[in-house]
Amino acid sequence: MKEKDEAKKKEVIMGSEKQTDDTSGVKSLGSGHTDYPNQGGADPNVLEKFPNKFPERKYQVTFLTDEFTSLCPKTGQPDFATISVEYTPDEWCIESKGLKLYMFSYRNEGSFMETITNNILTHLVELVKPHEMTIHGDFAPRGGIGMVVIAKYIRGEGVIVETQGSETV
Repeated sequence: MKEKDEAKKKEVIMGSEKQTDDTSGVKSLGSGHTDYPNQGGADPNVLEKFPNKFPERKYQVTFLTDEFTSLCPKTGQPDFATISVEYTPDEWCIESKGLKLYMFSYRNEGSFMETITNNILTHLVELVKPHEMTIHGDFAPRGGIGMVVIAKYIRGEGVIVETQGSETV
């Protein structure tokens, strides 16, 4: 009896049918050619999304890049960062190649680190309308001072901004 209850519980949790992905709206992935944005700064138009097959589940997705670059708006010197995107999807998921192209488009963007982190949050929240999202920007030290910027979104609470500076020894 207990085994039958466990089997039923598993079926409810996991579903009895294999889910397939709808890629009809994804343009850049698998296109055979990649146009990298190289002028004009950050371009949210390269972002893409696809339908979440499990919107009833609260699960977390994390993207991480340690190759993020942008420019100081005053000096034009390069800034380097590790950026993480953590979110709980609702109806839509972020397509990773579009996210890669979007992050790459910051290469020529002259903006402060706080502005960059919050713009990433704004663009991604507008794209997929998640339950929650956190952007964590860990910017490499310049002049001996590193900076971590954390921008959060929780549906119903809006955007919360946290900025942390830290000295590097």
